[in-house]
Amino acid sequence: MIKQVNEFGEAPLPGFETIHLPQPAAGDEVLEGHRNRLRERFMNNGPEAVPDYEVLELVLYRAIPRREVKTLAERLLHRFGDFNRVVSAPPARLAEVQGVGTAVIRELKIVETAAHRLARAKIMQREVLSSWDALLDYCQTRMAHLEQEQFRVLYLDRKNVLIADEAQGNGTVDHVPVYPREIVKRALELNASALILVHNHPSGDPTPSEEDIAMTQTVQSAADVLGIVMHDHLVIGKSAHVSFRADGYL
Repeated sequence: MIKQVNEFGEAPLPGFETIHLPQPAAGDEVLEGHRNRLRERFMNNGPEAVPDYEVLELVLYRAIPRREVKTLAERLLHRFGDFNRVVSAPPARLAEVQGVGTAVIRELKIVETAAHRLARAKIMQREVLSSWDALLDYCQTRMAHLEQEQFRVLYLDRKNVLIADEAQGNGTVDHVPVYPREIVKRALELNASALILVHNHPSGDPTPSEEDIAMTQTVQSAADVLGIVMHDHLVIGKSAHVSFRADGYL
């Protein structure tokens, strides 16, 4: 039983004993004040007023609610280069960074998934050729910061509306296996009339290799036999892309 004597020297009545709850430390108040000011600046002035490391701080607050996270945000940016590469980094690579645990990885992957779905929503079930900029934005968001090559196929119907976006394969830092027969087989299953090939170059340079060109020609030949139109093959780099159609490869 806790006994508390008040300032008048009287003991509290039974059942009304005073229990003092722990008070926040001065450091906690400073930390919370910094977080509140950052949140207010973000909401009042917009995302452009907040640099990458502070946006990352805002994300990390959810994973690490009671510790300073600026140091970890800067450590992540130093390791991976920029905000996009941080949230796109594989969980195993993130876990190598001091201070990163399951909660941090989960929050970063939630942000990555949200970004992908927002970009994808702008192109799914829409006429792709008239939404080309949105398509490029989606491909850049989805693939530019991957550390391995990924090959995707966008399947379109007769009105060039995107009906499916599928990853056909993941590879290494400079190679991904592509199976033209599987691509056209899947087009028939979806009743697709056209397709767009997309793959990334983790090196950052979107210049097509000889293998890229040869593979594209093989897929186009297989598609032509079945009357399927191949609109383009996009190669995604870190901050640029190459269109086979625009650059004369198709």
